[in-house]
Amino acid sequence: MGTSSAMDPCAPQPPLFTFGLIADVQYADIDDGFNFTRTRRRYYRSSLQLLKNALRSWSESAVKPAFILQLGDLIDGFNKPRGASQRALDAVLREFASCPVRVHHVWGNHEFYNFSRSELVGSPLDSSPYADSRPSEVPGQDPIYAYQFSPFPGFTFVVLDGYDVSLLGRQESSEQYNNAMNLIKLYNNNEDLNCPPELECHSRFTMFNGGYSREQLDWLESVLSAADEKQERVTIVSHLPVHPYSTDSVCLAWNYEDLLAVIRSHSCVVCYMAGHAHDAGYCLDQDTGVHHLTVDGVIETVPDSDAYGTVSVYADRMVLVGKGRMADRVLLFL
Repeated sequence: MGTSSAMDPCAPQPPLFTFGLIADVQYADIDDGFNFTRTRRRYYRSSLQLLKNALRSWSESAVKPAFILQLGDLIDGFNKPRGASQRALDAVLREFASCPVRVHHVWGNHEFYNFSRSELVGSPLDSSPYADSRPSEVPGQDPIYAYQFSPFPGFTFVVLDGYDVSLLGRQESSEQYNNAMNLIKLYNNNEDLNCPPELECHSRFTMFNGGYSREQLDWLESVLSAADEKQERVTIVSHLPVHPYSTDSVCLAWNYEDLLAVIRSHSCVVCYMAGHAHDAGYCLDQDTGVHHLTVDGVIETVPDSDAYGTVSVYADRMVLVGKGRMADRVLLFL
């Protein structure tokens, strides 16, 4: 007589929940081009098809993901000078509309190339209505785009605003813009602020990066302290990587050390996920056991491949199954 899987201790256990992962689609209805240094090809038009591939896979999956993490740069900055920002955004949002699960959108530099911060607030790219909590708003200032949500008991996800301190998306007359300009000018004397400083240790101080305000870091402290008390597992997501061993130095957040210090002072964080770099990166922070994962970008993925993944979450680990150039990974909770 056979033993049912429910009674068999050796049978594979189903995950507690799953979620989809994709980054840097950067769609534009233009011919292929190259990155800033003209060393990598970018497939602007076919990136929409790769997004469709991912959404179709998740929609047809026998076990639907609980949600999708879209890690920023959904449409490319080249749309703006062509007057095509809204048209490009509508094209990608039509694809997401066909997907039956909730999407959590992260804001990257290309969101701000196309739209101001005030235009993004309340737009279809603003997924903060799904939040369980978010930072308090300051009168007269655009809100910080950060929030937390819990898809399953014992697990919390935190979306962070990597351009809270930035030149992008801000009015040039604003205090935030002036503060960001003063900061970047301490390290970058180039006329073109998208050109990195010569010193590698300062190369992150470019216009296409940004940082985290004290207000956002204090809010994150409070979220992680509560998660510590409840012994939850926390995954943090943002557009910008924050561990120097998880990406090229030019892609790091301006004040990555400050965010790392917050993460390292709490036991609840298990993983930090980011996009921006277009090349996969990974490191395990030996001091804390936190996995730092930088996700491959769709925009630099050849049209006959893919760049997305599905993450299955268990009590003791997360298992990423990648498609195309995105590699499989097992992230143990240490």
